[in-house]
Amino acid sequence: MEELLALAADPRAWAALATLVVMEVVLGIDNLIFISILTNKLPAQHQSRTRRIGISLAVILRLGLLGSVAYIVQLTSPLFALFDHSFSWRDLILIAGGLFLIWKATSEIHHNVAGEEDDGESEPTPGSAAGMSIAGAIGQILILDLVFSLDSIITAVGMTNDIPVMVLAVLIAVGLMLVAADPLARFIGNNPTIVMLALGFLLMIGMTLLAEGMGVHVPKGYIYAAMAFSALIEGLNMLARRRRRRKGK
Repeated sequence: MEELLALAADPRAWAALATLVVMEVVLGIDNLIFISILTNKLPAQHQSRTRRIGISLAVILRLGLLGSVAYIVQLTSPLFALFDHSFSWRDLILIAGGLFLIWKATSEIHHNVAGEEDDGESEPTPGSAAGMSIAGAIGQILILDLVFSLDSIITAVGMTNDIPVMVLAVLIAVGLMLVAADPLARFIGNNPTIVMLALGFLLMIGMTLLAEGMGVHVPKGYIYAAMAFSALIEGLNMLARRRRRRKGK
């Protein structure tokens, strides 16, 4: 209790908390885009509940990882060298997560471009996006969250050694994710062009994770600046289309 009171009175702890919350929220944007696209493939009555379950389980996962932070930090130790680069467990996890995200984004883009959506006339196949189960969606949410969680925790350790600060930052960020999940999913679902843009974001994030795992550092600022600029252009396109529809009436 005395340790918690000392942290509450320490300005450095508050600064670390604010920084960690911002970092978790930024990483949460990637997660939310993925969750929104994934759960929008489910029947309407299951979408919101699946999002809440996936995000809630992600909280448990992150808190569990924070409890083993001493072990997670060791994941950066080199395991083997290949092509003049030493690979650690963190690198391998980032590579696996990047490949998973690239595969998922590419397959969803294929479904959208080819028009392979469930039209109610044919039975969805188990491997298709339309035939996805609730358990399958939650499992994929947890897989991607594991990758982002490991990366964020390793980064967070460099900012502060205080576990309570990290736990509070995770709880605040995930609370914001729970609030934003349904509105973001509805917005993506109501705007088909946004879906393709969001899939492009996921593809770019997957390539970034793959590059990071291969030892090529890509500044996150460039990635999120490109995403913000693309979102701005798409927002202008949406306004232009809305104005043309109004004139057409």
